[in-house]
Amino acid sequence: ARNCFINRLKNETALSPDVKNIVDKFVANSDDAGISEKCYEQLKELKLSPKEKWILNSNLMVKPSVWIIGGDGWAYDIGFGGLDHVLASGEDINVLVFDTEVYSNTGGQASKATPLGASARFCAGGKRTSKKDLAMMAMSYGFVYVAQIAMGADKNQCIKAIAEAEAYKGPSLIIAYAPCINHGIKKGMRITQEEEKRAVASGYWVNFRYHPKDGEERKAFLVVDSKQNKESYQEFLAGENRYASLLKFQKERAEELFAEADKKAKQRYEKLKLIEKLVNENEN
Repeated sequence: ARNCFINRLKNETALSPDVKNIVDKFVANSDDAGISEKCYEQLKELKLSPKEKWILNSNLMVKPSVWIIGGDGWAYDIGFGGLDHVLASGEDINVLVFDTEVYSNTGGQASKATPLGASARFCAGGKRTSKKDLAMMAMSYGFVYVAQIAMGADKNQCIKAIAEAEAYKGPSLIIAYAPCINHGIKKGMRITQEEEKRAVASGYWVNFRYHPKDGEERKAFLVVDSKQNKESYQEFLAGENRYASLLKFQKERAEELFAEADKKAKQRYEKLKLIEKLVNENEN
């Protein structure tokens, strides 16, 4: 319906000069949410003739924001094939994944989003394999906007990533760290925003934004928004029962898995910093 509306505007001849200037600007930028909304507001301020009033249709003029929202059990695991198909299509669609690192809605079973060393149903002795790197897999396409966010750690980065994803003319994937009751946060669920901040400060979670090349003017860039570890990775793990319980009952195994997880977290950060350098150097 929106495409028909835009095509009709292109061919409309019975418009006053002031209205036509705004309409032409809208038609040329109909895929830009900000410009399309501004054009709509400008038209509202004009005195339109009865034959022009059909133009004022906010549902068709303002570019809609289309988002697919789901959890990590769907995105990393049972629905990954569908998600991958959507991202690979190249269509202008946005995906927001709430990453709780476990099947939260069905009882706390382990999924491919569950990190190394974490205890969950079906891996009570601590998960032996690393978490699937969904972000890196999506980035490998080269045309998907990808970001990891943790609102409690950096609200500005969170808003910036969502705005960039919406503005990008192509598929976008945002993965949001989401503390869950199954994590067993010792201080309780009331401090989830603080827990997100600790996750980033310890290097457990990394906030970043990857923006592919967008046309001839917009260069590709990667920004690792998180800084090098400021807090202890091991202390962060000790603050959640999904890790602390293993340390209590299988200390040797826990120490081995946690040390490996700490090492991999540092490697993941260094890999992102290297990619950041390569991407940005290549575009300059």
